[in-house]
Amino acid sequence: MPVSLNHTIIHSRDRQAAAEFLAGVLGLEVGTPWGPFLPVRTANGVTLDFATAGPDEAITPQHYAFLLSEEEFDAGFAQIQKAGVPYWADPARRHPGEINHNDGGRGVYFLDPSGHYLEMITRPYGG
Repeated sequence: MPVSLNHTIIHSRDRQAAAEFLAGVLGLEVGTPWGPFLPVRTANGVTLDFATAGPDEAITPQHYAFLLSEEEFDAGFAQIQKAGVPYWADPARRHPGEINHNDGGRGVYFLDPSGHYLEMITRPYGG
């Protein structure tokens, strides 16, 4: 069997808010809670399992990039704009309020409610 990513755990301040935010932007569904985890499944079967961190537990911001179709990008980008979520064209946040056109596609960076750095792209890097 070839190796593939099955799931990852995303620590958050509020698993419900974080899962609903991501699902809302990407047009996905929040799954049924399983123990301390609240899953959001992507089209390729990878599950992002959101867990609420303890009140004194620090959350180390992580980066999650999602490859979307042009139509999905439009819908997701409209959601972050509608919600007033700040966004940038670059990971260093030097180009606020802009998207990029790297590799002939479109891309945008934004933060989730727990400070994780999310990215939507329409073309894989180097493609």
